[in-house]
Amino acid sequence: QVQLAESGGGLVQAGGSLRLSCAASGRTFSTYGMGWFRQAPGKEREFVAAIASSGGSTVYADSVKGRFTISRDNAKNTVSLQMNSLNPEDMAAYYCAASKFGGTYFLTRISNYAYWGQGTQVTVSS
Repeated sequence: QVQLAESGGGLVQAGGSLRLSCAASGRTFSTYGMGWFRQAPGKEREFVAAIASSGGSTVYADSVKGRFTISRDNAKNTVSLQMNSLNPEDMAAYYCAASKFGGTYFLTRISNYAYWGQGTQVTVSS
């Protein structure tokens, strides 16, 4: 069982940056692949970024590639999402998720995630 808690959301102007963090409970955090998803009002939840259990590989949605960076610290049981050059299309609730699959090949699919946080809101003003 893994419990996840996101933080770091807020209001930012277009072109600005935010850093989201996700704190995980449990002693087996380093065995889980971790991902970030987002959901805008009236839209389906979509994949944003993921990182392998070892932290050795990452994968991104095309829409955020080059602007967002996912990282993890297995010693601190945390995963982060650095978001730069934000635009209004990035506005959504962002969710941290944990997958029992460790490799990034499996981590773009929402169905492969077993545990979810409550979400944190990101608002981008134009």
